[in-house]
Amino acid sequence: MAEKHFSKIKHAEDQFVEKIADNMHTFGVSATVGRVLGIIYMNRKAMTLDELSEATGMSKTRMSQVVREMLDLNIAEKVFEKGVRKDLYNVEQDYYQTFVSLFTSNWQKSIKKNKLFEKKLATELKAILENESLTEEIELKINDLLKETKEWLDYYNWLTSLVEFFDSGEIFKYVPKP
Repeated sequence: MAEKHFSKIKHAEDQFVEKIADNMHTFGVSATVGRVLGIIYMNRKAMTLDELSEATGMSKTRMSQVVREMLDLNIAEKVFEKGVRKDLYNVEQDYYQTFVSLFTSNWQKSIKKNKLFEKKLATELKAILENESLTEEIELKINDLLKETKEWLDYYNWLTSLVEFFDSGEIFKYVPKP
């Protein structure tokens, strides 16, 4: 009889893992990363690459890649446990903090990449302006593009403030957790 209950519990846990994977996909994270996050979350304690490989049926090499991606997204961390010789990985048990970590890490990467692009483009456009043989029409077009790059940089600075607002936990003052 107990085995029947364990089977139902395992089925419920598997459904939670799949729901977590679906949610992660909504945030632009692969279902595989979401599934591994869900497995660690439902395990309620840190797991080794071997344990994760066994739980997912994936190779240890693939599991290492997935865990590295999770570390990069700031949704997993390597933890130390006395007496355990293998690396252990754990995830945040707070859904809200996981969301904030995903939101901020994805936006931080995008902001950095786009700010660099906008600055590079502005530098190239300013170099063209230094050419003395430009027509008025070309000069106006370049100035319009420079204005546009300035507006984009302002937008990315605003996004940086928004990310910091989430990252600091300040968001929860205005949109409290239940």
